[in-house]
Amino acid sequence: MDSKSTPTRRQFMKIGGMAVAMIPLMLIANQSGAATNAAMRAAMKYQDKPNGEKDCIACVQFVPGKTAKDLGGCKLFAGDTEVSPTGYCAAWVAKPK
Repeated sequence: MDSKSTPTRRQFMKIGGMAVAMIPLMLIANQSGAATNAAMRAAMKYQDKPNGEKDCIACVQFVPGKTAKDLGGCKLFAGDTEVSPTGYCAAWVAKPK
C-alpha cells in the first residue's frame, strides 16, 4: 500500500485537533445574538409600537417567539429575529378569524 494515500496518526491528530478547536468558534458564531434586517424595516416603516389596534401579533406575517411576549420574526423581514409582538409596519395584514 502506498504510504502517501494512507493517513498517519499524526495527520489524524492534527485534523482532529483543528476540528475540536473549531467547535467553540462555531458556537459563538451561532450565538452572535439576534439580527435585524434594517433595510426591510426601513422600507416597510417598521416601528416597535402598535398603530391603533394593528400590531405584529395580530398580523399574518408575524412568526411568534417562544412565548407571546418574546420577540419573534417576520416572514417579510428575512433573517430578522427581533420583531416585537407589539410592533407595526406598512405590510400589516390581519390574521384570518
